[in-house]
Amino acid sequence: MDLFEYQARDIFEKHGVPVLQGIVATTPEEAKAAAEKIGGVTVVKAQVKVGGRGKAGGVKVAKTADEAYEYAQQILGMDIKGHTVHRVMIAQGADIAEEYYFSVLLDRANRSYLAMCSVEGGMEIEQLAVERPEALARVEVDPAAGLTEEKAREIVAQAKFDEETGAKIVPVLVKLGEVYKNEDATLVEVNPLVKTGEGDIVALDGKVSLDDNADFRHEDHASLVDKNTEDPLEAKAKEKGLNYVKLDGEIGIIGNGAGLVMSTLDVVAYAGEKHGGVKPANFLDIGGGASAEVMANGLDVILNDPQVKSVFVNVFGGITACDAVANGIVKALEILGDTATKPLVVRLDGNNVEEGRRILEEANHPLVTSVDTMDGGADKAAELAAAAN
Repeated sequence: MDLFEYQARDIFEKHGVPVLQGIVATTPEEAKAAAEKIGGVTVVKAQVKVGGRGKAGGVKVAKTADEAYEYAQQILGMDIKGHTVHRVMIAQGADIAEEYYFSVLLDRANRSYLAMCSVEGGMEIEQLAVERPEALARVEVDPAAGLTEEKAREIVAQAKFDEETGAKIVPVLVKLGEVYKNEDATLVEVNPLVKTGEGDIVALDGKVSLDDNADFRHEDHASLVDKNTEDPLEAKAKEKGLNYVKLDGEIGIIGNGAGLVMSTLDVVAYAGEKHGGVKPANFLDIGGGASAEVMANGLDVILNDPQVKSVFVNVFGGITACDAVANGIVKALEILGDTATKPLVVRLDGNNVEEGRRILEEANHPLVTSVDTMDGGADKAAELAAAAN
């Protein structure tokens, strides 16, 4: 789960990371009141989970509370790269002397954490990494040890901070490492991390992504979910315990096993090029247990997506045999009844495949087309989706 900037700021503050005041507002009136409370120069910042807010006009410096009101009026409701602004953060103005960059993230390939740091902050880090890779320090962090003071000193040394500034940054990096570890994050990023005119180090803008798999350890994380931006289908799938991701296509996908589902997405995308450019509509991994209930839940989510025109069920029978999967599909369609209106292409292979195919053939459901191969199933699903467009 990606957090809004104001949520990241609050988590930083909870863990002792130095931040400036910030108050969330959902109306211009609230924005004005927040600016009056903070006093002095404030910054009105759109709260959306996407970059490029400044260029889109979503960040404005307000010299007075009345200006904060006007800017909030302009920014609230704004569309920034497809994200509607429902709230703004009124942030305390900063006397910025220098801007830096810091992040710690999950390095899956090396099974470790990766810390990145630069004395050049405030710009797109991807741009810096390409244009001047030598300006970005990359330091591996042992997950067992965490971001210790010793490791923080190594990071600031590689980033080439001067001795005085580096000494001030080290404890801040340690605190950010605590945020990463204690909140079960997959990303903690500060851009910019600034030095003020008085020489203080402050995290001015933060990004935090939390690992949903660790939610059971953090009851308070549930309050961070934003109902306004959460996709309703993804929310529904999550409630049903399904591993589902909404995509922007017309062919619903159900498979068992993440690897098989990813392969299915590729095959369907390729087949769709021959049928008007139709694409996969989702990622849905039902795992090893393709029971009637699990299959019904999966179909219920996918069939409620108005973009979906056909569904491709691609299952390889292993621990759960193909006959159990076939029975699950038949019973799922019975459960869904008249709500199931879109064609299903089903490819079964693996354990007990002949019996599974026989069950589907006997059921003879008008919506179901049984195929023998993944390529054939992808092509048929694409054909049906294109015909329904």
